[in-house]
Amino acid sequence: MRTVFHLDMDAFFVSVEELFDPTLKGKPVVVGGKSTERGVVSAASYEARKYGIHSAMPLRTAYQRCPQAIFVEGHPERYREYSGRVFDVLNRFSPVVEMASIDEAYLDMTGTERLFGPPLKAAHLLHEEVGRATNLHCSIGIATSKLVAKIASDQAKRNGVLWVLPGTEARYLAPLEVRKIPGVGKVTEANLHSIGIYRIGDLAALEDKVLESRFGKWGLALAGKSLGRDAGGWFDAEIGSRGAPKSVSHEHTFNEDTHDQARLESTLAHLAEKVARRLREHGLKARTIQLKLRDTDFNTITRAQSLPVPTQLDIALIEASRRLFRANWEQGRDIRLIGIHASGFDYEDGQMGLIDGERDERWRQALTAADKLRDKFGESAVSLGSGMQGKFRERVHENPAALPGKEPKR
Repeated sequence: MRTVFHLDMDAFFVSVEELFDPTLKGKPVVVGGKSTERGVVSAASYEARKYGIHSAMPLRTAYQRCPQAIFVEGHPERYREYSGRVFDVLNRFSPVVEMASIDEAYLDMTGTERLFGPPLKAAHLLHEEVGRATNLHCSIGIATSKLVAKIASDQAKRNGVLWVLPGTEARYLAPLEVRKIPGVGKVTEANLHSIGIYRIGDLAALEDKVLESRFGKWGLALAGKSLGRDAGGWFDAEIGSRGAPKSVSHEHTFNEDTHDQARLESTLAHLAEKVARRLREHGLKARTIQLKLRDTDFNTITRAQSLPVPTQLDIALIEASRRLFRANWEQGRDIRLIGIHASGFDYEDGQMGLIDGERDERWRQALTAADKLRDKFGESAVSLGSGMQGKFRERVHENPAALPGKEPKR
């Protein structure tokens, strides 16, 4: 019987901030930026959540709901450091670990009973070790599938452990609301409610063909999930077996719309640097670059270009994105958001093309050194001159560069 742990750090970003500023404890805290910015909430303390504040909510909306909240811009380098500490502990408990994001992970604990005892004992040992290494709290769900383990860790919050015994998965899930199923958002939840499905047990009682006719393949995945099976999307793959990303993108929303061409192009260059960094991290080269522009009236355009040679070099992405920008931006047009998207991947093979091969090799060596400095001192430690004017504070998010356990997948 397979044993899966899902470990989720409790209010991770906020908890790390509290380690460095204990005066924040017990107060409504919002991590993500200033209350006057256009950004979104990255994390909220449990005290802030009582006011209906949640991740991905606009910062300005969060302020309206709780004007007395303390808004913190966040420290991504600290979060990476503490995520790394967690990752080190996890690797002492299982050889099969997958960091799902900066603050959560799956472990395959099958066959580890001789080392750590039965699942519940092992989970408590892991819980204690994470606390000892980080001074932070976590919650752990135990089950025979990733899906149920993740739901269980959410039910175990805060600072708890919950074991769903083998064979009881469907019975455990039945009384829970359908939105507890990972991947069920507001739209799917509303569609399920429209046909009388409010609990996971209601979903399990439906015939597969009914769900398939209503939701297609996603309906069949929902049928499996309602019984506690790993079905559909993220949950199809074994722990640690996920492949490389299908695309890599970064975008930036300006606090105030701008038509300053120098600033727009510099910001685009900085975004290209961040995309190239992620490509090198995954050992990938991109064949297609796409520009995204959104103006004051929320009109959005996307324009793509195929590159003659796949690349992971900052300078090549900067040049390509700049060409797209100059061909598609109207002089004087105010821009609210700008972004770059890379796709069409090849794996890095270490070989340079005949054209500009020597130049590319020099760039590769220089950028590899720059990446090492960023790993040590943070993402803002090194930047190309073309992106200096457009630099902005690194946003706090779940999957930053240099995330522990994200080695390239070959």
